[in-house]
Amino acid sequence: MPKAHPDFKNLVEFDHPLIQHKMSWIRDEATGHRSFRGLLAQIAGLMVFEVTRSFPVSPVKVRTPLEVTEARRLSANITVVPILRSGLGMIEGILYVMPEARVGHLGIARDHDTLEPVAYLNKLPKDLAAGPVLLVDPMLATGGSASSAISMLREAGAKDLRMICLVAAPEGVKRLLKDHPDVMVYTAALDRALTDKGYITPGLGDAGDRMYGTG
Repeated sequence: MPKAHPDFKNLVEFDHPLIQHKMSWIRDEATGHRSFRGLLAQIAGLMVFEVTRSFPVSPVKVRTPLEVTEARRLSANITVVPILRSGLGMIEGILYVMPEARVGHLGIARDHDTLEPVAYLNKLPKDLAAGPVLLVDPMLATGGSASSAISMLREAGAKDLRMICLVAAPEGVKRLLKDHPDVMVYTAALDRALTDKGYITPGLGDAGDRMYGTG
């Protein structure tokens, strides 16, 4: 089972060969938007397998074609919440692995001048306290949008919160450690730093633009 990063107690960085193989392609500027979307979903699906390892389960009796046996099923409502728009690209892969999950939506845009988050959509299930909540966004840059999203989820009742991102910057991880120290962040890569415009380096560019071919 992956362990917390040695420099950040709130961060788990995945080094699985298959995830890293796909990360090499999604970072490549030559990868087109169709392939980018597929890779984003695939990586998210691979990551959620480990992120959900501690989800609660309950024993159930199941009749196989031969006999009755005991099995285990998820015992809580799982909610996945993408930060729009690029977070939507991770949903397909996660729901393929975990189709029973509910999906909420948070629309948070970053002001390119102030780099501060601006919320424009909040559509969530009413009983977020009923089980784990996964916040998903490909990029954790300054941490402003993620921190705001976590605050919104807390206000809506979420208690068990985790975040999944493909690429994280140290600045964003530190911001979440300061603002929400109990929220674990799972990433496929902890990158070097942010530019003065708030972009992750080396990063993978603007995830939303690369997903939809709008860059």
